[in-house]
Amino acid sequence: MADTEPRPLSASSSGAGRVDLVTFDRRELDRILDLYGRMVALGEWRDYAIDFTRDRAVFSIFRRAAEVPIYRIEKDPRLARRQGAYTVVSQTGLILKRGSELRRVIAVLEKPLRAVN
Repeated sequence: MADTEPRPLSASSSGAGRVDLVTFDRRELDRILDLYGRMVALGEWRDYAIDFTRDRAVFSIFRRAAEVPIYRIEKDPRLARRQGAYTVVSQTGLILKRGSELRRVIAVLEKPLRAVN
């Protein structure tokens, strides 16, 4: 009897019928969610989405859930040796920062500290 049930997508490369996906590892996701949490606390960001594809992993940041993302943090391993695997892209498609260290790349999204008088 033939197997008729669809197979789930997997980030693993073992096994037949599985699709390799680019994902954020735990450390990367912790760093991104730390920044996201601080910006939510400041009232700047409200929602996010995570997409994993064969080519890249994307963390999209929204000001409101019904809008297009204001920023995208992308991981594309194919660019790791040339330009760096991590990229921050604005709502208009402008690349704000690109590099091989996630911490430095997402620093472009940090709010500058203001002096209190």
